[in-house]
Amino acid sequence: MNHGDLDFTEVVTFGDLLVRSAERWASNDALIIDDDRRTYRQLLEGSVLVARSLRGMGIGHGDHVGLLLPNCIDGVEIMFGASMLGAVIVPINARFKARELAHVISDGDIKVLLTSDKTSEHVDFVTLLREALPLLGTAADPLKLDLPDFPMLTSVVTLGRASHPGLANRDALDAAAGDVSETEVHRLRRQVAIRSTALMIYTSGTTAMPKGCPMSHESLVRTSIAAGRETFGYVSNDRFWDPLPIFHMSFILPMIGVLDAGGAFISCEHFEPGAALKQMNDERVTGIFPTFPAVVQALLNHPDYQPDALQRVRITTAVAPPDALRAMQAQLPHAVQISAYGLTECGGVVSYNDPSDSLDLRVSTQGRPFRGVEVCAKDESGHILPPDSRGELCVRGFSVFEGYYKDPEKNAESFDADGWFHTGDLGWVDSDGRVSYQGRLKDMLKVGGENVAAIEIESYLMTHEAVSIAQVVGVPDPKYVEVAAAFIELKPGAAVSGDELIAFCRAGLAGFKVPRYVRIVSEWPMSATKVQKFRLRDQICEELGYGQKT
Repeated sequence: MNHGDLDFTEVVTFGDLLVRSAERWASNDALIIDDDRRTYRQLLEGSVLVARSLRGMGIGHGDHVGLLLPNCIDGVEIMFGASMLGAVIVPINARFKARELAHVISDGDIKVLLTSDKTSEHVDFVTLLREALPLLGTAADPLKLDLPDFPMLTSVVTLGRASHPGLANRDALDAAAGDVSETEVHRLRRQVAIRSTALMIYTSGTTAMPKGCPMSHESLVRTSIAAGRETFGYVSNDRFWDPLPIFHMSFILPMIGVLDAGGAFISCEHFEPGAALKQMNDERVTGIFPTFPAVVQALLNHPDYQPDALQRVRITTAVAPPDALRAMQAQLPHAVQISAYGLTECGGVVSYNDPSDSLDLRVSTQGRPFRGVEVCAKDESGHILPPDSRGELCVRGFSVFEGYYKDPEKNAESFDADGWFHTGDLGWVDSDGRVSYQGRLKDMLKVGGENVAAIEIESYLMTHEAVSIAQVVGVPDPKYVEVAAAFIELKPGAAVSGDELIAFCRAGLAGFKVPRYVRIVSEWPMSATKVQKFRLRDQICEELGYGQKT
C-alpha cells in the first residue's frame, strides 16, 4: 500500500463531505441507481430537503433514524440529511425477518423509521413492519406513535404517496420541511463533531440477535478517504459500480470514497448479473466492487460476460480463498483484483492489497492496515505473536468502534486492557505488516483431535473445475467428535456428484480433512452479503438426525 503523505486534517463529517464535493464538482454525476441519477448539486439539494423534513419531525443531534430500504437515491439522501442534523443513521438489513426487525427498532432506539411501500418479488416492507410492530396499524396519529413495546419510535414513514393506516407518507415528510430553513440545517451541520456517532450498523452473529455497532464520523469518512485515495486512486472522472446493499459497509464506504473524489457512484436496486453487465457497459465504469464470491461468480459465469467489454475497468475487489481469487483474476484480464480484510466493528475495512502487489501477494494476503490502524495476532493467553504466527487477529486505532450498543458484557469480552479489539478471526501478520485472514476462530473444526480450518477445505474444493462456491461446516460425529460437511454450488452447466468431490478431496487432502458429507445447492442462506454457516450446519444436523447441535 502507498504510504505517501495523506493529510488527514481535512477529514470532515459525513454531511460536510457532500457539501465540500458539491462545491467542487456541482455538475458532475454523483449518484446513479438504475435509471435514477443525481449530480452533486442535486444530491446536496435533496439531502438538505430531507434534513429539513427530519428536523421538522423533531429529529436532532443524537436521535436515531432508521432506514429500511432497497438501494435507492432516497436512501442516500436520508443518510446525508440525517447526518447534517447530527442524528445517527441506522441502516437495517432488508433481509431481516419480523423478529430481527423488531429487535433492531427497539434495541436501536429508533425514533423515525423511513421505508418503502413498493412491493416486489424481493420484499414487502409494509407487511413486514406490520408483523414486527403489531399495533402500528391502529395508531391514531402516524406522526405521534405510542407503541408500548417501542417507546422511542414516533413515526414510520413510507417514501411513496399512498396512504397506509398508522404510517406517514411522502406528503407528510415533505410538509414537515415547511418551517425549517436551509440556514438552520447548515447551522446544525457545522456543530457536528467528527468523533460523534454517525452510523450504527447491526451485525448478525451466529446464534445471538444482531448487535449494534456505533461508528464515528471520523471512522466512517477517514476510512473511506484512506481507501479511496491510497488504494483505489479515485479521481473525478471515475465511474465506480457497486451492487452491494445500502445497509452494508461495502456500499457505504466505497460511496463515500468516490464522492470524496468527485466521481460517479453507480448501483442497482436489485442485483441481476445480465442487467448489471449492461449497466457497467452503458455507464462506462472504470472500477467495480462486487467483492463477494456469489456476486463475482454470477457475473463471470453469465453468458453475456465478455472480458473485453469491461476493458475500461482498472480495478476490482473480491474476497475468497486463494485459488478462487486466482481463477477470478484470470477471468478479469484488464483489471487488477485486490482483496481486503475488515469487519464492521473496525470501520468496515482494515486493510487492502496495494494494486502494485504481485498476484501471489494479492491472493495470499489482504494487504497492510491503513495508517493509524494496528493489527496483530495474539495467542490464547493474550500475548502478541511474532510475524507469520497464526493466532487471533486483534485491531486498534482510529477506525475501531468504542463498543457494542448497550452490551457491556460483550464489550468486556471484546476489548483487552491494552485497547485491542479481539475480532474472533484467525490469521497472522507477516514481517512486512501484511494481514492474512484464515477464517473465523469458531470456523475451525476439531476432527479427532486435529484442528482443521474450514477455509482450507473450501479453497481446495474450489480448484475443482465444476465448483463455483464451497462452504464447509462441522457436524457431530460419534467417533471423531466432529467431521466436515461441504455445501457446493456448481458452475452453470457443470455436473459432478458428491462422491466424486469426496474422491477429489481424498486425492489432495489429509484423510481427516476430507468432507464426510457433500450437498449440492443452488441457493444459500444469507445475511447481508455472507453465507450464514450456522444455518447450513442446522440444516445438515437436522437431516442427519442430530437434535443436539454442538
